[in-house]
Amino acid sequence: MDGQENEQRDTGAEATPETRRARRWAFRPWRSERARGRLRRLGAVLALLVVTLTGIVAGTYAGGHLGTDIGPFRAQLNLSPSLSGGTTVDIPPLGALLLDSHDGPAYLTVKLGALDQRRTEALIDDPASISRASQSAVEDVRDGVMRLGLKTLASAVLATLLLAGLVFRDVRRMAWAGGLALVITAGSLGLAAATIRPQAIEEPRYEGLLVNAPAIVGDARRIANDYTKYAEQLQRLVGNVSKLYTTVSALPVVQPSPGTTRVLHVSDMHLNPTGWQLIRTIVEQFNIDVVIDTGDITDWGSEPEASFVGSIGLLKKPYVYIRGNHDSARTAAAVAQQPNAIVLNNSTVTVAGLTVAGIGDPRFTPDKETSPAGSGLTKQVADQVIGAGEQLATTVENSPTKVNIALVHDPASSGPLSGTCPLVLAGHTHARQVSKLPQVPGKQPTQLMVEGSTGGAGLRGLEGEKPTPLTMTVLYFDQQKLLQAYDDITVGGTGQSQVNLERHVIRDPTKGDQVPVTPTPTRGGPESPSPTSSGSPSPTTTG
Repeated sequence: MDGQENEQRDTGAEATPETRRARRWAFRPWRSERARGRLRRLGAVLALLVVTLTGIVAGTYAGGHLGTDIGPFRAQLNLSPSLSGGTTVDIPPLGALLLDSHDGPAYLTVKLGALDQRRTEALIDDPASISRASQSAVEDVRDGVMRLGLKTLASAVLATLLLAGLVFRDVRRMAWAGGLALVITAGSLGLAAATIRPQAIEEPRYEGLLVNAPAIVGDARRIANDYTKYAEQLQRLVGNVSKLYTTVSALPVVQPSPGTTRVLHVSDMHLNPTGWQLIRTIVEQFNIDVVIDTGDITDWGSEPEASFVGSIGLLKKPYVYIRGNHDSARTAAAVAQQPNAIVLNNSTVTVAGLTVAGIGDPRFTPDKETSPAGSGLTKQVADQVIGAGEQLATTVENSPTKVNIALVHDPASSGPLSGTCPLVLAGHTHARQVSKLPQVPGKQPTQLMVEGSTGGAGLRGLEGEKPTPLTMTVLYFDQQKLLQAYDDITVGGTGQSQVNLERHVIRDPTKGDQVPVTPTPTRGGPESPSPTSSGSPSPTTTG
């Protein structure tokens, strides 16, 4: 035995590098087999996930739809995969309401179909039945969405089981895939339910024909005063749409609540006659009380252009105007001759209960090539526009009546107006923006609203690949003459009739909208940059 042990030790001691390398290779197949096993298990897991997700998507598209009654309508509910969530209420042929209703990987589409004939006749014969029918809308939606969720869940699991059976042909893997599909689908629907925002119906984004917008979206004052009551908003929505479907002649408009003042803000028409057609439609459909124009109604301020302002008189509503840098004194005089027009130039006026102060642009620069001082790139121009704001601020502070709105053409003039009034309206940049001016300690906050171009920037708006959209804003003021809500209206460029309307409700009218503070240029300061996405108002070449 001792000899054998010594022999083994001697053999081990005499092992050469080649011998040791051969021993390692002898164990290599075992290691390779273990690695292949891990790869096979990983591949099986990945295959299971791919099959499960594919089955969920296929099952959602196949079974994620349901027909149900919502109030007086026969509606179609559809659920589809989505990364951001949300809801679309489709009301053909009137348009659609887009709601930021929830998060999660599920998007809900509600398509309101035709009314039942018997219900339609009842609605026409008894208008009160509209209210009664819409009372059940909330329960109908809740019940329909619940049934849609269960149907989608069952369809996703069934589709996953079938697909797993075809791919794996193994009962155990089918069970794993079905269970995983149940967990993922239920979790996704649960996430959507947990993040639901009932108040989203207060601030819908409307897409459709312009004349239908006010009747579908509803009245701003009621939404602002009762925005937390989801059921009430949904009932009003269904009631408004019911009226649209059951009215043979003109589409009805929700009547403004008592004490609400509606103002239409337009700017930078630049001789586009389409803008007048749009303004007339808004004035009629939204029951506008006052139209405010922050300038650049013409392009060159020439005498032939003066006839363009003749459409002001056709509006039959007060029209408050300030001169833009493209408007001459001749243009302002032509506007003043209109029976319903009021031209402000460092002055104030009270109309429809609102006290408005305004000042014309200190420049007249219709042609930037021959008027380089109007480019907005020099210290001289900055001092001009800031000086106009300082003059108006003095006028506002000395006004015997509290000023509710101040008007300037270039938003760079707005800085000195901070703290003098709650709202400043401007134009000039052809880009809509809403911001706050830097607050003066001890004074009220001031909100700045810059309108885009109601005329689509005139002929220059056709120079790009797509026409510049026509924009305007409807402002809603409460009995205290504070801004409570506003509708941003955008029509997709010259010659297009599709409209986009976004409703914004201000939660605390005394503090204004929750928007970022914008810097303003100062006298003698360095050259100001062009407006950025943050909304910095500065002298620009646009208007």
